[in-house]
Amino acid sequence: MHNGHMKIRHLLAVMLTLLSLSGNALAQQYFRIGTGGTAGTYYPIGVLIAAAVSQPGKIVVTAQSSNGSLGNVIGVASGSLESGFSQADVATWAESGTGIFENKPALANLRLIANLYPESIHVVVRKDSAVRSIADLRGKRVALDEVGSGTLISARQVLSAYGLKESDLKPEYIKPNQAGDRLLAGVLDAFFFTGGVPAKGISELAASAVGIRLLPIDDAAAQRLRSQSPFLFRDAIGAGAYGDVAATPTLSVGAQWVTSEKVDAELIYQITKTLYGTAAQKILSSGHPKGAFITLPNAVLGAGIPFHAGALRFYREAGALK
Repeated sequence: MHNGHMKIRHLLAVMLTLLSLSGNALAQQYFRIGTGGTAGTYYPIGVLIAAAVSQPGKIVVTAQSSNGSLGNVIGVASGSLESGFSQADVATWAESGTGIFENKPALANLRLIANLYPESIHVVVRKDSAVRSIADLRGKRVALDEVGSGTLISARQVLSAYGLKESDLKPEYIKPNQAGDRLLAGVLDAFFFTGGVPAKGISELAASAVGIRLLPIDDAAAQRLRSQSPFLFRDAIGAGAYGDVAATPTLSVGAQWVTSEKVDAELIYQITKTLYGTAAQKILSSGHPKGAFITLPNAVLGAGIPFHAGALRFYREAGALK
């Protein structure tokens, strides 16, 4: 009989331990951010944000490398990612079923957490290249980034503004870090990259013995592009951003953090509130040049899709939105 009581007490103790563990597991929520390739800006910014907003024991946020904007919005809408980074134009087209999503099902559950920072269009060639203009890329070996990336969409827009199609080039669909290696090896003439300045991979190329130049997007082409897409803005990559590379006129598009309306509103509220708290803002501003752009006033600019209910609650509380 005594042994029976002991066994029951032991079983109760085990059950209570298991219940306690499951309670802790339920309390801790995991939240992924789909970013981009490791040589770009999305990935380091994603790692910074994950570190800044994680709350040990409550919310664990992780950044994972991905194909980029298009892959991220599809992943978020399908539920295979809790969140992801996207160019503003891609997010808006996806949610509304317009642009590149015309005649495809709209990803109507996409919601905005925050507008983050401007992404600049880079067209990179070797310093010793004879290519001086985007128009000179006809017949050349040009990397346009992977299918699923925002860069590929930007590249197609820019080429079309110069009267070029992919079939006019010898296109390659590879990530910017692979493109950089091929450019240095002399087996690629140019590559496109859309991302925050400075991008790690391009900084490394600029510091190499070969060196690089950036091709400008001239005024006429910029006007044509801006008339087609309200998400593009005149921009310049400043002198000194990449070593001795001269200041280069280009266009930029907002980098945005998106999620699904199905994600818990309290979770998004806590993440957004933490992102714009003092501690996180210090981490962001000191961790990457583009981190300094991730501020409360910038968070609500250029929204082409509805804000998530959790983010909206915070922005109203903070006075950023009415």
